[in-house]
Amino acid sequence: MARVLRIAVVGHTNTGKTSLMRTLIRDTGFGEVSSRPSTTRHVEGARLFADGEPLIELYDTPGLEDPIALLERLDAIGADEDERPDPTARVERFLDTPAARGRFEQETKVLRQMLASDAALYVIDVRDPVLAKHRDELALLAACAIPLLPVLNFVRDASANEASWREALARLGLHAIVRFDTVAPERDGERRLYEKLATLLDAYRPTLERLVACREREAQARRVAGLRLIAELLVDVASARIRVATEPEAAMRTAIGELHEQVRQREQRCVDALLALYRFRPDDVDAAGLPLLDGRWENDLFHPETFRALGVKLGTGAAAGAAAGVSIDLMFGGLTLGAAAALGALAGGGWQAVRQLGERVFETLRGQRELTVDDAILRLLALRQLPLLEALEARGHAANDPIRLVDPHVSRWREGEIPEPMLRARAHPEWSSLSVPCRSDAARDEAVTTLAALLTDPAHA
Repeated sequence: MARVLRIAVVGHTNTGKTSLMRTLIRDTGFGEVSSRPSTTRHVEGARLFADGEPLIELYDTPGLEDPIALLERLDAIGADEDERPDPTARVERFLDTPAARGRFEQETKVLRQMLASDAALYVIDVRDPVLAKHRDELALLAACAIPLLPVLNFVRDASANEASWREALARLGLHAIVRFDTVAPERDGERRLYEKLATLLDAYRPTLERLVACREREAQARRVAGLRLIAELLVDVASARIRVATEPEAAMRTAIGELHEQVRQREQRCVDALLALYRFRPDDVDAAGLPLLDGRWENDLFHPETFRALGVKLGTGAAAGAAAGVSIDLMFGGLTLGAAAALGALAGGGWQAVRQLGERVFETLRGQRELTVDDAILRLLALRQLPLLEALEARGHAANDPIRLVDPHVSRWREGEIPEPMLRARAHPEWSSLSVPCRSDAARDEAVTTLAALLTDPAHA
């Protein structure tokens, strides 16, 4: 096995070194991120793996606080000798002096880690002006004689001075530069960082290419898993059905309230699962309560999928039954005309079909209805979770502001049909965990899989 590539993350104090570490290792809990200077006081390391094998070790280092004075101290080492030591030798000799353990304690930690590493990432806050201290930092780091890749951080900020920094770095002979915003990295930002690093470390190119390939496989697998979590939510809610008496009114209101709360809790479980999948914390999302409607009065016994599940063919007999249903509609004041017509269709299809329906039909005739979730709410759930998924994919683990989910206008999603797998779920209450013990079978799994694929279609997203 090839030796693990060791990379030091260095730079001036408070430029985003720990933020870069968090984003690269996908861990919001690594180190401490603060606007206070000198937050990181010690060297902290983390490993990057590919297929279970450690490939890279990253080392977060304290900020360089007084590079100007330290560079002057290094320049004085060996000044009176006939053969002046080279810059790296001066650094090594400095590390044995009392000053290295005193005034320059923080810089010493950085230099020791530089000498123990194969390369370094020099993190720059491009919102800062280019100053003399930055040039002295780079001269100091160059003395350690390892490849140095400048990383331009906060490039999306309106006050970024990217052009000035690129010019200053070029004057110092640093032409290999990478843009990487730790708060909101570009989709291919990590790939470009490692590819640029490979140009400086040819011997480690296979290692870096392997890491990139593994990270992209993991990203694709996360997205597929995320879409499936959303599809599970939608099928779960679409298939939910609560039986409720039409009288008294208080019982009906209680049932509606219970369904509302079940849907809210089910959505929160989906949010929590997405956050865990992308390795974010629960407080990284600020989601308002779902503005549910007052409930949906529709007996889903009469969806065409129910007929198919019962093997009822809407042929001649069913048509005759439907006509009879129209004539008896006034007998069932709580049913819509369509519902009564469908009852007639079932009767026309034969007693066997009615017997298979069993208790559900007769409960309906005894003054009970089944409460389900409105199509608009299903659409709204999708339109809250899909943007959340996209936000998590584009979010760096150094971001501090919570993601805010803004509810779309509910009425907008009353138009158009919802995806077919969700319609199919309407006829299968056993697929939902909201009102009955969920039974996961091949048909439910197929509906979830199909829906997860459809969620990437703009027509349904």
